[in-house]
Amino acid sequence: MSAHVAPGAPVPDVFDPRQYGQGVPHDRYRHLRDHHPVAWQEEPEVLGWPAGPGFWAVTRHEDVVRVLKDSATYSSYLGATQIRDPDPADLPFIRRMMLNQDPPHHRRLRVLVSRAFTPKRVDRFAEAVRERARSLLTGAVAEARSGDGTCDLVARVTDDYALLNLADLLGVPDTDRALLLHWTRRVIGYQDPDEAGTPSLGPDGSPVNPRSPSSLRDMFDYAHALAAHKRRDPADDVMTSLATDPELTAPELEMFFFLLVVAGNDTVRSAAPGGLHLLAENPEAYGRLRDGEAGFATAVEELLRRHPPVLTFRRTAREDTLLAGTRIRAGDKVVVFHASANHDERAFPTPFTLNLTRTPNPHVSFGDGPHVCLGAHFARLQLRVLYEEACRVLPASLEPAGAPGRLVSNFINGLKSLPVRVAGPGSWSRPWPHPHG
Repeated sequence: MSAHVAPGAPVPDVFDPRQYGQGVPHDRYRHLRDHHPVAWQEEPEVLGWPAGPGFWAVTRHEDVVRVLKDSATYSSYLGATQIRDPDPADLPFIRRMMLNQDPPHHRRLRVLVSRAFTPKRVDRFAEAVRERARSLLTGAVAEARSGDGTCDLVARVTDDYALLNLADLLGVPDTDRALLLHWTRRVIGYQDPDEAGTPSLGPDGSPVNPRSPSSLRDMFDYAHALAAHKRRDPADDVMTSLATDPELTAPELEMFFFLLVVAGNDTVRSAAPGGLHLLAENPEAYGRLRDGEAGFATAVEELLRRHPPVLTFRRTAREDTLLAGTRIRAGDKVVVFHASANHDERAFPTPFTLNLTRTPNPHVSFGDGPHVCLGAHFARLQLRVLYEEACRVLPASLEPAGAPGRLVSNFINGLKSLPVRVAGPGSWSRPWPHPHG
């Protein structure tokens, strides 16, 4: 948590991605919720990325939901959905992605991809997901006990877990799966030198946006090659469904592949270690989960509330409007802050208490409105199974073995490392039913 912000202090900055490398600035969020629920934020040059015009930060739960639901006033299409403005030359390309469209065009694309991303297809992967979780966790514990008793759950479990599950669902061959992590790190971690490396520079010396057409060409070439393979050799996977859909154009296929690879991977890749970290930090809650005093379905929602995978999403005002008493002009950037909304005392009693039986739990970790996360069912399945198997395999005295390494990003709430101490054998204090009852 960030340093305390006095009530009379100036409007605190919640833009600078470097502060998120130290932790989510909850004290700053609370100050904004209490005193400046729609607050103007400067957008200075940071880490070589050019300055922007500034934006409105929306931090209360009620207002965040209003913005997300009202696509007629707050557009995903006009300026796309990242805080930083895209290069105007790239904007038409970026707008092809479903995430950066508004109804009714957005609806057509969502229906197309929904045909491939059905709950029935997702549920068929449940047993393979469980076996993978068990295998990765068991391997991590064995490795820790043969060494100093600690392991990094990100490096040893959650990165591979999210990646391999997504690859199975998409139908990506085993030999190509490392590409998915490479592309995810390049696009999601672009603000963090550890993740993205040295950025490519454009003619003006500024970093090239990792979402620009030139930066994504290798991913798109692969998507077309994989689609051609699926047409020749179809299977029961998402890429076969997309590749053989006559209504889907080649450019739309590219953008769906981009969205599924990056968002589909990083949602679980960010949420899973965040949830495990919360359980390690809250041994009483972890014990109640292991003992059956809390159900895994409600636990998943509470862990998502406390550690949302996405920190921010941007909209652009279509017209002059009023939000929480603040005048917003047409063309202004309006950015919702998910982690702030999820800890708003107006919506969640004792928001910093990890209550694994909390209900109702109207968190916005998967968004709201027309852009609510299409893969939420698959993400919830993976997280539930991972926590179930963690309670089987990890010790009852699960403890942090150091501070987690955090991603430098004002977009993704990522953990780069999660060291934990394996202090004793994992054991259940109650019989464990077969996953299918």
